[in-house]
Amino acid sequence: MKNYTLIRWGALNALGVLTYVILLASFFSRANQWFGETDKEIFTPAAAIMLFIFSALLTGGLVLAKPLMLYIDGKKKDGLKLFLFTGISLFVFTFLLFTILLIIK
Repeated sequence: MKNYTLIRWGALNALGVLTYVILLASFFSRANQWFGETDKEIFTPAAAIMLFIFSALLTGGLVLAKPLMLYIDGKKKDGLKLFLFTGISLFVFTFLLFTILLIIK
């Protein structure tokens, strides 16, 4: 694969993670309004753990699935490059989020 294609895939994977994180943050900011503040004993921790596991599955798939497939198919350099480009894109998006936080402070 060309580096441009790998960079694009990496950025799209990171954008998928960013979109999911923003949706999850929106959910957390409104969860008390929807579910109330009372603890439901076992259900609240169970729901939180299930959400954590789902998040790991989803973000792990976005970050690792395509690089791992490339690596297993014998395109080891491409798989490692895609993983690296995805990591760099995640760092850039994280940096941009913190920059936005500093600006709107």
